[in-house]
Amino acid sequence: MRIKSSVFCALLCALSSYAVANGDQKNQTEQIIEENIEKIEVFGVRRRLTSSGALKDNIAKTELLTDEFIENTQAASLADAIQNAIGIRVSNECSMCGAKRIMINGMKGEHTNVLIDGIPMHTMISGFYGMDSVAATGIGAIEIARGAGASLTAPEAIGGTVNMVTKDATEREVQVNLSAGELGYRKASIMAMGVSEDNNSHITLVGQYDNRDQFDGDNNGVSENPVLTNSSMTIYFSHDFSHTDNIRIRYNQSNSEVFGGPVLGDTVHSISDALSSVAYGEADNLFVDNDVRKTYIGNPWETAEWVKTDREEVSISWLHEINSDFNITTSLASINHIQDSFYEGVDYYAEDTMLYASIRANYYLNDSHLLTFGSDIRHEQMRSDSRALELLDNYVEDSFDYITKGIFIQDTWTPHEDFELATAIRIDNIQANFVDSSKPGTEINKTLFSPRIDMRYLHNEQFTSRLSFGQGYRAPLSFFESDHGILDSGKGYLVEVDQPERSNSATYSLNYDNNKLTSTLSFAYTQVDHLATLEHTEEGTPVLTQLEKAASVTAIDLAINYQIFEELALSAIIEQYNYDETFKESFAIAPAEQRITLSSDWDYQGWDIITSATWVGSRDLSDYGYDGYNRNDATEKKSTMAPSYFTVDLKIVKALSKALKVYIGATNLLDYNQADDMQSPIMFDAEGNYDVVYIYGPLRGRTAYAGLKYEF
Repeated sequence: MRIKSSVFCALLCALSSYAVANGDQKNQTEQIIEENIEKIEVFGVRRRLTSSGALKDNIAKTELLTDEFIENTQAASLADAIQNAIGIRVSNECSMCGAKRIMINGMKGEHTNVLIDGIPMHTMISGFYGMDSVAATGIGAIEIARGAGASLTAPEAIGGTVNMVTKDATEREVQVNLSAGELGYRKASIMAMGVSEDNNSHITLVGQYDNRDQFDGDNNGVSENPVLTNSSMTIYFSHDFSHTDNIRIRYNQSNSEVFGGPVLGDTVHSISDALSSVAYGEADNLFVDNDVRKTYIGNPWETAEWVKTDREEVSISWLHEINSDFNITTSLASINHIQDSFYEGVDYYAEDTMLYASIRANYYLNDSHLLTFGSDIRHEQMRSDSRALELLDNYVEDSFDYITKGIFIQDTWTPHEDFELATAIRIDNIQANFVDSSKPGTEINKTLFSPRIDMRYLHNEQFTSRLSFGQGYRAPLSFFESDHGILDSGKGYLVEVDQPERSNSATYSLNYDNNKLTSTLSFAYTQVDHLATLEHTEEGTPVLTQLEKAASVTAIDLAINYQIFEELALSAIIEQYNYDETFKESFAIAPAEQRITLSSDWDYQGWDIITSATWVGSRDLSDYGYDGYNRNDATEKKSTMAPSYFTVDLKIVKALSKALKVYIGATNLLDYNQADDMQSPIMFDAEGNYDVVYIYGPLRGRTAYAGLKYEF
């Protein structure tokens, strides 16, 4: 898919017209806006209640990534923005299709719940191909809460939640950001913000387009990283009807296309040629000498993976303040996610729709107790279709209906200013029904109680402790839980799931802050029952099933930030993840066990130099079931000792004027990629079957870029 030019051009025209119409007025209104900044803080309903604590969610430890941080990383997507955040790992699950998973506290990607403005907006399927297509432009901040039950409105967050806060307009402004670089890197974004004369209405309009070409590090004609093209537009509107009422409306449309496998312009002319080459049948050999390190000679379709997604989101949130002690927020959301895809000869089409509604109240019982209570309902319906798989006798489609209905209550007790205790409980009824005719009845119908306790204690002015305990749940429902089980097109597919995953977690953090130096030491332990995994029948048919034993992971991390002087800041993050044997068995891609990230930000006389270096420790891949060969005759076995490696990112920004900045930079500056170690992610198993998940390191080399940002 290429960008939908009519939609994107219409957006650009609208934003340009907005800028022209308001450009001449900006100077005239700057003084008025400045004079009314205090008025916005006093009379804006959401700002006023948030600053007073009357919209408080919880007191658990939350990492905050600002819009400045997102810009400094040159992030094009949500996945780019958070990949080096503490406690977060963005895992590339496939060298061909580029599926990205956001892992929190060492948990799997499906254990992360993604919220937008506090509303659960991402469905089962979008968690696989949606994270690379969420535009970074227009994100005002990213809030990361770690641990099960991290949000009252997202109980399925076994690992934690990532909440994207949409940029709210505070002045009339237009920002244009253009950049280009190596490996087909292109990014163009425009954001226009407007504020009404009475400061009651705020609007943000965002458009973004970005592209990256395929990467073939070992030049064998098969990519290790796919071409990725995204386009999106967002409209965000906030209006205060009165001193006590605010409504927010957000609309987003995004489109994405991914293609990996045969290198375009080399192995195959175009995407359509690759998909249509199925008519040629199977080639005798895929590689010269049947060795994945040598030139690809198979038909294009035999390694081609193509995923096209179209996504539309609408959310409405109404905040009403009944009195100074009582406020209610009502939210509605509708999401439609369509995936059309091709996996090495297997077609897969899915339409996933979700409706979400919630009502949430905050009530000050007295000076010491804030009660938060409410109810929500989520109805998700996914229908999939595969012409190739439906021809098989042992195929069970993964179409499902999923309904959750929940009520929750939380008491935040503040006996004195040094101590806070929040106790919460959710009661959910969940129903998951696979609608395939071979799966009669409702597979999961459970009522679950999920408690959570968060404590915060200020030891003194420098030290703060936080302790949390929580439970969460998740229903494993999709083919993609199987990590490429869908590719076994000749063997069918089976679903044997009858329990929700259930988790218990405990986290503790100790924070030190003396203005110049801040540090946080954190411990997290999570145990999961009925963890989803992929197994096979005696005939080799892949089965989505669940582990009988409980699986657990312990995460320990330390973050240190030091402001050496006003212009220079240094930071370090040290992370260690320990998985038990049961958890390791469930992974298809080996997670990082050790990671150290060092970064600096030097802002001096109009120059801003941002650097980041990340080291990942070595791992024994055999612990995660890695067993593969470079040749299809089960010779030339691949190494199962993944070496340690490090990557470096650099960005240099120069302010030419108050309105114009230019910049240059590079991601993966030293150009390290896994294929350079002669460890292609492509492998053959002992039976000579081909797969693309022998992954332990970066799958894309250096991308140098240059760009400019103009504000007016």
